[in-house]
Amino acid sequence: MTTEKPVIVLGNDGSKASEPALRWALQQARATGGQVQVVRGWTMATAPRPESQTVGYVPPLADFEAAVVTSIEADCAAIVAEFPEVEVAYVAKRGPAANALLDCAEAADLVVVGARGLGGFRGLALGSTSDQVTRHAACPVVVVRHDKDAQTERSLPRE
Repeated sequence: MTTEKPVIVLGNDGSKASEPALRWALQQARATGGQVQVVRGWTMATAPRPESQTVGYVPPLADFEAAVVTSIEADCAAIVAEFPEVEVAYVAKRGPAANALLDCAEAADLVVVGARGLGGFRGLALGSTSDQVTRHAACPVVVVRHDKDAQTERSLPRE
């Protein structure tokens, strides 16, 4: 979807590996006059606990969502501060990260993801979330590699 300001959706899981993707998205937004939506999928297992939670009390889902947004803001604050001219919004969507990004991609001009995040298997060139997004997004996708990803690739045997 094209708007007056291009919308760049960025997947962010809070890992160090997601920082280069954040920086790339902010640089692209600055260059194009765009805005960045930092998106994080969350589940009850991965959400930070709201400050209002006490033993035996389960807060409303909105409190968990607000805690996730606060976590995203904290994780991104230092890098976002380097780009004061870029409009940044933070989006927490309950569910798997790929689903959250694909939902947001429907109204975006571009999606930016890291090659791998907090999940699993070292040595993979692409993580499961970035793989799903590149296969199913309704708009172009940029995959930003982390320095360690490039080192891993160089150490893999060549055919």
